[in-house]
Amino acid sequence: MSKQSDKDKITALYCRLSRDDENEGVSGSIKNQTEILQQYAAENSFKNTRLFIDDGFSGTTFAGVR
Repeated sequence: MSKQSDKDKITALYCRLSRDDENEGVSGSIKNQTEILQQYAAENSFKNTRLFIDDGFSGTTFAGVR
């Protein structure tokens, strides 16, 4: 097995819908989470960030889970 180089690694930033947020489009909670995560990653020198957004389902339901 070959060793993965640092340039191939990513830092995953994951945002999830808040059940209290019922805005249309990208929710306010997603916007806040995105800003907080991106700032944290920058302040801690995390490289090659990728943002993953789950804005369709709240963590309080299994709707949409297969």
